[in-house]
Amino acid sequence: MDHTWNMFFVCQVKSRISAPVILLLFDVVSAKKIPAIFVFGDSMVDAGNNNYIKTLAKATFPNGIDFCNSCPSGSGRFTNGRTVIDIIEQGLGAKDFRPPYLAPNTPIDVILKGVNYASSGSGILNVTGLIWGGRISLDEQISNFEETKATIVSTIGRRKAKRLLNHQALFIVVSGSNDFLLGQEIIPLKNALARGWYLNIMSSRFESQLRRLYYLEARKIIVTNIPRFGCIPFARDKSPNVKGCIPTFNGVVNSYNKRLKRLLKDLTTDLDGSIFVYANIHAMLKDILHRYKHYGFENVNLACCHTAGVHGGLLPCCSLSEICSNRTEYVFWDAFHLTETSNVIVARHLMDGGLKFMSPMNIRQLLYSLAVHLDLDD
Repeated sequence: MDHTWNMFFVCQVKSRISAPVILLLFDVVSAKKIPAIFVFGDSMVDAGNNNYIKTLAKATFPNGIDFCNSCPSGSGRFTNGRTVIDIIEQGLGAKDFRPPYLAPNTPIDVILKGVNYASSGSGILNVTGLIWGGRISLDEQISNFEETKATIVSTIGRRKAKRLLNHQALFIVVSGSNDFLLGQEIIPLKNALARGWYLNIMSSRFESQLRRLYYLEARKIIVTNIPRFGCIPFARDKSPNVKGCIPTFNGVVNSYNKRLKRLLKDLTTDLDGSIFVYANIHAMLKDILHRYKHYGFENVNLACCHTAGVHGGLLPCCSLSEICSNRTEYVFWDAFHLTETSNVIVARHLMDGGLKFMSPMNIRQLLYSLAVHLDLDD
């Protein structure tokens, strides 16, 4: 495990817990006890599933320009380098990234360490992303996990599989953004009645999906909220006469995020043994944009990979795009996504952020709860 991450993790907890617990925390994030990580979501965390389906939503070059110079079909990632999940995995000591579910011939010993089911263009609603053609909806992703679980059970047995999923695994769900981006286009969400109807559908559907994950043995589930869409290059170029972030994009998102936080609290109370963590990506991006100088950024408005639009937000990043040379100084990689540098900041908030960013606990604290279970079971 990288020494910098080791020291960072230990320093964060040293003042609050005893020495034996610090050692336990250190042990649980060592290479021998890296938790299995199962990832669900959209292009923010897609690790290449869309490379294997017929879709317009593919991360073609120059996406991944700083990730892999010799990847045969590209990195599959919608950023210049690593996704937030990649960074977290490396921070925990993983030598290899969790494979895309659709990658062929993945050996079982790799599957036991986790799988990435995310698909660009997908959403909570099955119709979301239809404009892109092929995509794997959240419902389909959970069905794919169900198949993975069956493979795990047939390989190591039901009892060990349950222990793995209940006590040795993290589940990360990053979904809903595309539902709102497309919703802005096809539904008059400025209308209070339409907005309430849409929020009800979204919340109800997402609740059933999270409950389904629980009944498939998921217990430690991290769920991100919806980012500040009004501040991305796409939104700025859609409303070129508005200075700063676009309020109409952020308004309905704020309403949904409040509902989501209440929902996750209710699920944790209702579902025995579960911990649903509310990851406030919305607040993380706000923090980055407000304190961009503190983080070393020089540009918070423009897309690094840009083709058209004042802010580079009218077209996706593609082979015809121009690319900024100083990528570490840009918050946004393209019209919708963050640069690797921004992803590093988000990953650190996910790992060790306070209640402003992670409620009721961060990943570090969640790992401690996993370690306690493992210690008691042993």
